[in-house]
Amino acid sequence: MNRIYFDNAATTTLDPQVLETMLPYLTEKFGNPSSIYSYGRESRLAIESARKTVARILNAHPAEIFFTSGGTESSNTAITAAVRDLGCMHIISSPLEHHATLHTVEHLHHKGEAALSYVNLLPNGHIDLEDLEQKLAGSAEKTLVTLLHANNEIGNMLDIHAVGELCKLYGAIFHADTVQTVGHFPFDLRNTPVHFITGAGHKFHGPKGVGLLYINENVRIHPYIHGGSQERNMRAGTENLYGIVGFAKALELATVNHEADSSYIKGVKVYMMEQLKKNVKGISFNGDPLGRSLYTVLSVSFPKTEKSEMLLFNLDINNICASGGSACTSGAEQGSHVIRAINNNPNQVTVRFSFSKHNTKEEVDFVVSKLKELI
Repeated sequence: MNRIYFDNAATTTLDPQVLETMLPYLTEKFGNPSSIYSYGRESRLAIESARKTVARILNAHPAEIFFTSGGTESSNTAITAAVRDLGCMHIISSPLEHHATLHTVEHLHHKGEAALSYVNLLPNGHIDLEDLEQKLAGSAEKTLVTLLHANNEIGNMLDIHAVGELCKLYGAIFHADTVQTVGHFPFDLRNTPVHFITGAGHKFHGPKGVGLLYINENVRIHPYIHGGSQERNMRAGTENLYGIVGFAKALELATVNHEADSSYIKGVKVYMMEQLKKNVKGISFNGDPLGRSLYTVLSVSFPKTEKSEMLLFNLDINNICASGGSACTSGAEQGSHVIRAINNNPNQVTVRFSFSKHNTKEEVDFVVSKLKELI
């Protein structure tokens, strides 16, 4: 039986066209981008043309686009620089952030480099913007606001423009973790009040190990990784040449096909919600699944029974890939910090299903029929 892959928020398949674009740089075009001979210049050209492609799609300037090893490095760089280089003495974040943000702000706080506050949440898991404004108004020091554009576990989306305008009003620095939205939604960074955003190629059918850090041109920071002049002196180390080329190609394809893909995927998600409601008693959905939410993510809480406690393992035995929370924490006994923060119900078991253009309603039918058996 074929495997059913409903964990696309963790990672996605590599698009064959992306692989095709990367292959020459894995084989004959292997020159070091920092070398001066033609071989190296060819590699350098590939990176700079990838940068231009990404900048054009996000409506940014190429000088604002930096390639990294992924979303985690990008968020670490932005948050650390905001504190150490931009003078932010106070960080406002939320309890629902990805660990790349949470662990970084906790680390800076424990080291005594910045005060740390968490913004209140509304019952549906959205950020309480009134509370954010009060915290900004009450902050005597320069502040960094770091919030997810879309939550990787429950899919809730932040109004990035509203938060950006608040940050502008109070002179705060704004970092948005956009790992779940770059490649899934159109961006217009010239007209978005944000200082830093992040991206990861493997979330939209690109390669793993390559990411994006956008640094607004009005922001001056120091490198986080030292030892070379790559990425315009911002990130030392030989560039991930084929990764960067793949990232740009994947973003290009995602953008061209955005309208068709997003409405198709949303259809699969909504269909799964309907089928689950019809067929499984006592379930609930986390967050705001039909409101301001990722079209790719559905977080479902099932009633806890003898059988459902082993739900993820049993799905796996039936060749169905889903996750308990984020891939980065699955297998850990303590469960998901996101679900704990919004729905601390010990009598429920939460599963995140996340979809891509390759999923079908037939797969949903199969999974729902298995869930009926397993619960």
